[in-house]
Amino acid sequence: MFEKILIANRGEIAVRIIRACKELNVRTVAVYSEADVNSIHVQMADEAICIGKAPSSESYLRIDRIISAAEIADVDAIHPGYGFLSENAHFADVCESCNIRFIGPSSRAMSALEDKAVSRALAKKAGVPTPPGSDGVVQTEADALATAKRIGYPVMIKAIAGGGGRGMRAAHNDISLIKGYHTARTEAEKSFGNSEVYIEKFILNPHHIEFQILGDNRGNIIHLGERDCSIQRRNQKLIEETPSPLIENKYKDLRKKMGKAAVRIAEVAQYTNAGTVEFIVDDDGNFYFLEVNKRIQVEHPITEEVTGVDLVKLQIMIAMGEPLRMSQSDVHFKGHAVECRINAEDPFDDFRPCPGRVEMYYAPGGKGVRLDSHIYAGYTIPPNYDSMIGKLITVGKDRREALDRMSRALGEYMITGVKTTIPLETAILQDPNFRRGVYSTNFIAELLGGARGGLIEE
Repeated sequence: MFEKILIANRGEIAVRIIRACKELNVRTVAVYSEADVNSIHVQMADEAICIGKAPSSESYLRIDRIISAAEIADVDAIHPGYGFLSENAHFADVCESCNIRFIGPSSRAMSALEDKAVSRALAKKAGVPTPPGSDGVVQTEADALATAKRIGYPVMIKAIAGGGGRGMRAAHNDISLIKGYHTARTEAEKSFGNSEVYIEKFILNPHHIEFQILGDNRGNIIHLGERDCSIQRRNQKLIEETPSPLIENKYKDLRKKMGKAAVRIAEVAQYTNAGTVEFIVDDDGNFYFLEVNKRIQVEHPITEEVTGVDLVKLQIMIAMGEPLRMSQSDVHFKGHAVECRINAEDPFDDFRPCPGRVEMYYAPGGKGVRLDSHIYAGYTIPPNYDSMIGKLITVGKDRREALDRMSRALGEYMITGVKTTIPLETAILQDPNFRRGVYSTNFIAELLGGARGGLIEE
């Protein structure tokens, strides 16, 4: 067993990793920026080291400072969480060269899936369908126009690096294509340090469904079912659930097909540790590969709740060289789980971030309720990072019970001093179409566009 692990992250995921380490009797080292000196993860860890100023470019994205902290603390391994350096193959390689175990896929596997254009090629090699699109990176406006003419509008322009909805723009004609091409490149450069983009066919009314995978260092790879992540704003997930109502209600045969496709992609990439294979599904039940997220996902708790598997503990065990002690036939699903991401944003003002001091804080509880968060009364949410301040998870024997439990928990959740997405999520949980499981990635845009005046701001 590792004796000491450094967590190269912040917020709720740092807290989540520390909890897993404590249950494994592993000591933890937190790193933090000057803005996070009062963060809960700093208080919970056995040791804490400041690595720079508030901007992530001067702290959480500084490989040299994180490695220095790891060497000073004499750790065995580094867990990157999600975001920041979690999918940076160079960081994984540096860890390996410094004899520090990287808790995630190998740098080789990460390089094989380094960008989305390369991943598309790998999916094709694995025999998994991909949306029509460009053959690799689109270098010029002329290439973009030629690709759009070949595959037909609408199209989606996507950054080859990163995620979280950044560097993505839809285009419905030549004018919006040119504008979106340059906007996506600029945003991608700012967010990921890489301005390259590719283009693929935009699927109308798509459903965003992903499969959790796990692979050990001996070639054993399994999946732990799907998560439906179609409730999104600005291409960023807001509510996730498992199992997917689309698959449960209309296309039950897809679970087996998509699960096998996810495992095939992981096998071709020689993938290890935890990861997620993302797909889009159209209204006719056709599915297409999107990308591989080479890390633990924000929404991993709902998979844990329906499978009984602790994904973060397994990440650590796999990084130690332990084999998976389960096969695909050992994976069983029980009940239904839903997650609401609680963001410090104003959903009625184009999701404007709302950093500031939390005045009152009361967390929901009760049977079937889980809350992963790092905030507390008196905590000041810094403006420098992602606006997510917590994840509310409910589980029930079926979808109806899980949703009813979520509605109740959202009603109990009290946060004052900053605006949050709780009022919008409360409205979504009451929407008849959502309750019936009839929704796509356009749901929030249609809800706000059609009922903005009917939603009461709180």
